[in-house]
Amino acid sequence: MFITFEGPEGSGKSTQLKRVAALLRERGRDCVATKEPGGTPLADRIRAILLDPKETEMDRLTELLLYAASRRQHVVEVIRPALDRGATVLCDRFTDATLAYQGFGRLLDLDRLRTLNDWATDALRPALTLIFDIDEEVGLRRAHARNEATANNEGRFEAEDLRFHRRVREGYLALAQAEPKRFAVIDGSGTVEEVFENTLSVLKQRVPELLS
Repeated sequence: MFITFEGPEGSGKSTQLKRVAALLRERGRDCVATKEPGGTPLADRIRAILLDPKETEMDRLTELLLYAASRRQHVVEVIRPALDRGATVLCDRFTDATLAYQGFGRLLDLDRLRTLNDWATDALRPALTLIFDIDEEVGLRRAHARNEATANNEGRFEAEDLRFHRRVREGYLALAQAEPKRFAVIDGSGTVEEVFENTLSVLKQRVPELLS
């Protein structure tokens, strides 16, 4: 089973993915937790370029193609082999992030982005996508605080203006509305424990076999 975790900056999706992965492993499931951009040595090197705050002059198409290259390697080296052996794969961002950030955020053509996504992934689709929704201002404050606390040097997107982040959030919600059978929107504004309980509730409803 392939489940992706999505959301704007500071939504808490990465924390929730780690908690779900830990729970599944406690129950004896073969669970692969991974992330984008990254997930392989080559993809991690691309990630370092994409999220480097010093890369202020990166063209939006260059950005898009780097994401596609990273994703292709990730699928070929990590995601597809894990799915083929029957593992559960939890991925922190996937193709919907491209639609939200490069499509709605950067205003690139969505149909072209979908074609590129399909090409890079051999049309791989998640069984379920969880979107952790949060007000863009609140999320950015969280993200900045996290970066300062951890000396994180991956803040290129946090440097974008509020209008960009508002478009990203609205993009995610539009994707969820257009495809409700695959997406579930979870309020990311509560405590970590509250959001985790809501996440488990959604998983029990949407994929009951996962937690059985």
